[in-house]
Amino acid sequence: MTDYTAIDFTALLESSGDEVITKSLVRDVPLASGKTLALITLDNGRDHTRPNTLGPRTLHELGEVLDQLTVRVKAGEIQGVAVTGKPYFLAAGADLSKVSELSDRETALQMGQLGHFVLGKLSHLGVPSFVFINGLALGGGTEIALNADYRTVDKNIPALGLPEVFLGLIPGWGGATILPNLIGIENALNVVISNPLKNNRMLKGAEVLELGIADAMFDSVNFLEDSLRWADGVLSGTVKVTRPNEPGKLERIGKWDIAIKVAKGQLESRIGTVAKSPYKALELLKAAKDNDRVKGFEREDEALTELMTGDQFHASMYAFNLVQKRAKRPAGAPDAALAHKITKVGVIGAGLMASQFALLFVRRLRVPVVIADLDQGRVDKGLAYINEEIDKLAAKGRISPDERNRLSALVTGTTDKADFADCDWVIEAVFEELEIKQNVFADVEQYISPEAILATNTSSLSVEQIGAKLKHPERLVGFHFFNPVAVMPLIEVVNTPQTNEESLSTAMVIAKKLRKTAVITRDTPGFVVNRVLAKLLGEAMHAIDNGTPFEVVDHALDSFGLPMTPFELLELVGLKVGAHVLDTHHAAFPDRFYRSENLHKLAEYGKILERDGKGKIKGIDKGALKIVAKGGVTEWNSPLAGNTALTGDEILTRVQDGLADEIHRMLEDDVVHAAEDIDLCMIMGAGWPFQMGGATPYLDRVGASERVFGATFHNPPIRGIH
Repeated sequence: MTDYTAIDFTALLESSGDEVITKSLVRDVPLASGKTLALITLDNGRDHTRPNTLGPRTLHELGEVLDQLTVRVKAGEIQGVAVTGKPYFLAAGADLSKVSELSDRETALQMGQLGHFVLGKLSHLGVPSFVFINGLALGGGTEIALNADYRTVDKNIPALGLPEVFLGLIPGWGGATILPNLIGIENALNVVISNPLKNNRMLKGAEVLELGIADAMFDSVNFLEDSLRWADGVLSGTVKVTRPNEPGKLERIGKWDIAIKVAKGQLESRIGTVAKSPYKALELLKAAKDNDRVKGFEREDEALTELMTGDQFHASMYAFNLVQKRAKRPAGAPDAALAHKITKVGVIGAGLMASQFALLFVRRLRVPVVIADLDQGRVDKGLAYINEEIDKLAAKGRISPDERNRLSALVTGTTDKADFADCDWVIEAVFEELEIKQNVFADVEQYISPEAILATNTSSLSVEQIGAKLKHPERLVGFHFFNPVAVMPLIEVVNTPQTNEESLSTAMVIAKKLRKTAVITRDTPGFVVNRVLAKLLGEAMHAIDNGTPFEVVDHALDSFGLPMTPFELLELVGLKVGAHVLDTHHAAFPDRFYRSENLHKLAEYGKILERDGKGKIKGIDKGALKIVAKGGVTEWNSPLAGNTALTGDEILTRVQDGLADEIHRMLEDDVVHAAEDIDLCMIMGAGWPFQMGGATPYLDRVGASERVFGATFHNPPIRGIH
């Protein structure tokens, strides 16, 4: 058993010399019953936009305050202790920037131990402890509350959660041990694992109460007063606390292990087995069935140390910083003051993609949107889809009935492009064929104002060539969405040699208003995401065409940790689209990109994977196997080419080296400004796992960068403590 009192935390504290300390401010509160409660308010002294964080020095100070209060408890001066936060914040958890700077395993181990040592004091004060969750509570902030005896929550808190798994860690200050014994194993699995993997889904106040994380909920207006009154009732015995989700004996005997087994199967199916933190969290939640905090905290210490010192956490922090910082300051973005004001949007097309555009623009910009197509039937179908989606938002309570009516009224349809005359921004969503896009823009240009900006959603065609028939090509910009439009956060904004600063600035400002991450790319085949994926998918089809079994190819790239296999990805984007993308890249770079005749045949056939009635993959479709068995190898004059079946290791090495070579070329050609921009694109546009850190840190770690161009994308490479 770890004796936390015997640990010398000096080295850890010294490593955090520049920490912004969140102070533990104490005042005595006399209660109506005559009892006295000591109230600790966490406050980092910053303005109300900077949340409290919990670094080593903050924890040390909190521990000293709790020790002082324990002495006062023994003297009979106070009958309860409560913790709350400054306005709007309890605490946003550990200061992860400091965690990622830890230099050795022993110091990393102490980070977990110090958290357990200090927060564990809340349950050993000698009087009841309370946490009043008055605002944001994430990670260690939530664990402060879990370590106390009782909790209240403000019903209007913006978020409560345990996001550690998303960042390559586990809740390591009691969360993985205490939570399942408070709210039951199935609820804990959702909070600790499922929610973080669903784009870090957080809990609101009502959910916190319903789950039983909090024992009472009050409105913001009198939250502190009501919480103090409630705590007085608990201390006086007039308030009885019941927790309906606390696991009983039957749950521990049977339901607990079954829930863990089901969750493990779902994880393997959804994310594979590369990411370590979800499975480590699963182990801790399974072991928490013993309801032994001492053993549980020791298990958390070991697990947290293993993950904090590993590659995946450091890669996650790199990815997290990209999304939180670089995404908000896009490289190469012109002055936002140059952007045109958008008062009306035109969408060329009324198909599914065009309708998704229209819905997104009307929701985020709140301006009139007009969709246009060749015949009224298509227009009516597009409008029906948009209005149906708006109705769904209202039914879910995400917009009010009045807002639903306003949004529906803002969207119109037409077959007459003269209705685009007063549009400031016109985007096309027509078939991915150069001549069609050229003609569409040349036609619409005669109807729009000289100041209107044109945008193309092409995924791989040259934006400059698309604008070849325009009288004013400087008004054209690439604006490449990813499917599904409402969900995927990336837009590749393509800057051609003709695109002027006003058009580029407008595109960047619109992307921000759409709540998307925008990365500026040069006008080059596939831009960023599709160029990288074309390399990966081309290698997969090359292996298939040379007789490698689908199953071998399917699992050869497991170590990438991608959310789906190459063939799932091909079916998601559409086999015809995938074939077109490979063709485009092969035409541009015939010595480096593979064109698969078999992929064209599979596209005509319509599928690769066999699925059951619920869409679950059962295996490779028999018809697809027959198509591939007939041959269809395309000559590929590349030094990487071969004509025999490959092993999984050979495929993996070819893909790693191919990606390292292509990304290195992209950076030399200034497709984007830095490796960080490529990683941001792959994370936001292709679902590249946070715990891989994007493509370039992974390629550095596996040695592909050194093998291909004799250096690394990052100096030093992004690695853990070894």
